[in-house]
Amino acid sequence: MIKIYGKVRSRASRCLWALEEIGVPYELVTIDTDKGDNDKPEFLAINPNGRIPALVDGELKLFESMAINLYLARKYGKELWPADEAGQALAVQWSFWGVSEIEQFLITMLAQELFTPADQRRPDRAQDAREALVPRMTVLEGQLRSRPYLLGAKFTIADINVASIFSVAHLAKFDLAPYPSVRKWVESCMSRPARTRLQ
Repeated sequence: MIKIYGKVRSRASRCLWALEEIGVPYELVTIDTDKGDNDKPEFLAINPNGRIPALVDGELKLFESMAINLYLARKYGKELWPADEAGQALAVQWSFWGVSEIEQFLITMLAQELFTPADQRRPDRAQDAREALVPRMTVLEGQLRSRPYLLGAKFTIADINVASIFSVAHLAKFDLAPYPSVRKWVESCMSRPARTRLQ
C-alpha cells in the first residue's frame, strides 16, 4: 500500500488530494513536525531533508510534493494524466510554474500574517510579495479566461498542483477578486468531492 508521510494541513494535502481523486488505497502516516517527528532517523531514511510530505510505494521513496503528484498521476491516475506528450509537458510546466511563480510569494505573505510575532512583522515584505504576484496572476488569469481548467476542458494533475497552492490565499489575505477566472477555477477545484473529504 502507498504510504504518505505528513499531515493534512501541510503540502501533503495536495498529495492526499491526488490520491483521493485517483481512488487507490493509501495510508497517511502522521508526521508531526511540531514534535520533531521529521527529525527521527526512521523518517530521515525516507526523506533526508526532514520535510513533509514523503511517499513510499514499494521500493520507491520519493519526496517533494509536486514530484509525488506527477508520479501518482502518471502511474495510477490515468484520468489525471494527459494522454499525449504535449499535454504531459504542459502538466509538468504548470506544476513547476506554480511553485516557482506563485507559492513562494503566498508563503511570504502567510508567514507575515500568521507565523511572525506582531512586533516583528515586516508589512513591506508582504506588500512586495503581493505586488510581485500581480504579473504572475495576470498570466494565470489569461490562461483560465477561456477554459475551465489549466489544460483545457479536462481536470488534470496540473489543476491539483496549482490550485492547492491557493488553499492558503485567504489566510495570507490575498484577494482573488481582481482575477475572476482564477477565483472561479480555484473554487471549482476546491469544491471537488476528493478535496472536501480532506477537510
